[in-house]
Amino acid sequence: MKFILMMNTPGKGAYQVMNWPRQDLLAHIGFMKDFAKKLQANGELAAAEGLAGPDQAKLVRAGPDGEPVTDGVFPETKEFLAGYWIVDVESAERAYRIAAEASMAPGPGGKPLHLAIEVRQVMSAPPVE
Repeated sequence: MKFILMMNTPGKGAYQVMNWPRQDLLAHIGFMKDFAKKLQANGELAAAEGLAGPDQAKLVRAGPDGEPVTDGVFPETKEFLAGYWIVDVESAERAYRIAAEASMAPGPGGKPLHLAIEVRQVMSAPPVE
């Protein structure tokens, strides 16, 4: 079963981590790299990516002529998607455990951030009625 684990982070504009002391930022990045390596070694990691902040985001729709119409940036957003992992695991419970581990990424002073991680199953086919 595949699940997407979406890491949401509070903040407005650019990533707050960029204002952390250098050693805290490096510890956080190190945690994320080690976490991905662990999932990969377990055969559970299908994909993982960090995303640019909302200060660089655009919402795109097709206009009446089919041409792209953009809206944004969104510097006032209260919370935003910072990155994601797609894991291939045996159960939803395992995906929840992985999300809880990701939630403990270190922040300033090494204290766990307790990040909100949204977990959703990746559908391989439309639901059967």
